[in-house]
Amino acid sequence: MLASDISTIGRRPLGRSGLSAGAIGLGGWAIGGYFTLRGKPDGWGEVDDEQSIRAIRLGLEMGASLIDTADAYGTGHSEEVIGRALSGRRGDAIIATKFGYTYDRAARALISTDVSPAYINEACAASLQRLSTDYIDLYQIHVGELSGDQADAAGETLEKLVEQGAIRFWGWSTDNAAAAKRLVKFPHFVAVQQELNVFADGPDMLAMCECNDLASLNRSPLAMGFLTGKFRADTRLPANDVRAAGHSWVRFFEDGRPRADHLKRLAEVRELLQTGGRTLAQGALGWILARSPNTFPIPGFKTEVQVRENLAVLEKGALPAATMAEIDAILGN
Repeated sequence: MLASDISTIGRRPLGRSGLSAGAIGLGGWAIGGYFTLRGKPDGWGEVDDEQSIRAIRLGLEMGASLIDTADAYGTGHSEEVIGRALSGRRGDAIIATKFGYTYDRAARALISTDVSPAYINEACAASLQRLSTDYIDLYQIHVGELSGDQADAAGETLEKLVEQGAIRFWGWSTDNAAAAKRLVKFPHFVAVQQELNVFADGPDMLAMCECNDLASLNRSPLAMGFLTGKFRADTRLPANDVRAAGHSWVRFFEDGRPRADHLKRLAEVRELLQTGGRTLAQGALGWILARSPNTFPIPGFKTEVQVRENLAVLEKGALPAATMAEIDAILGN
């Protein structure tokens, strides 16, 4: 199903929650600053907290309301920054955060994973404190693959947190559509966070979300920045950037360099993504908005300039259906 018939995009329903949010969200990974995963950098280089706060507040003014983060990002630092930015404005935002990675805050290092009931309660309490709030709108499992028993136990615990008022709804960051579908039986399970961008379509998950009235939050909507078009063959990112750290799951960059095959693919669709005077980033976000009426791309940011460019998509709207068809024909989606 395409949403390309909508010329401009405002708010969308957040699945079956009864809530609605601006269709472009704010992703809080980059503003978490430095931290490591398996001994390798997992952040996005240096950050300026005051600039991050200004960028979040600008996003709110421009129509963003969904702010997505995780306790893993900077081992809690992203949550703290968001909590500061929302001081006096808590009602303007839908806070989505995640749990499941254990960490050493002093070392700013992720250690392992834990989705046990006891740890979920502990992690939720810590996130509430860092976010300076008494409830989380959307609490998400961050670990992408779980056994059926683990997922059910987590779901039961999360439903209890809803009853207690600590969270309002919950979801799961996973690309496993069949596993996510099993959790629809829980009444407050309302969202899945999936990878989705021009280079990485997710038709099975999108279909599952549409059939079950779930929101699809979209991580890596700009392919870790690749779809901004700012990288060339000779670009080399610094060692403290996640894209240069050597993680096996970083698909669009290799050793801190943009992959040549993806540079070629981007060149092939560049003009189409810039339809209607869009920037490349705006076209890439418009592609996601056109892909399904359930989508919420959550591009990361560090600066007000990035937020201003991303949020302008709310006025420019989804890519036209004809443009979507041309892009799909070229890329073979």
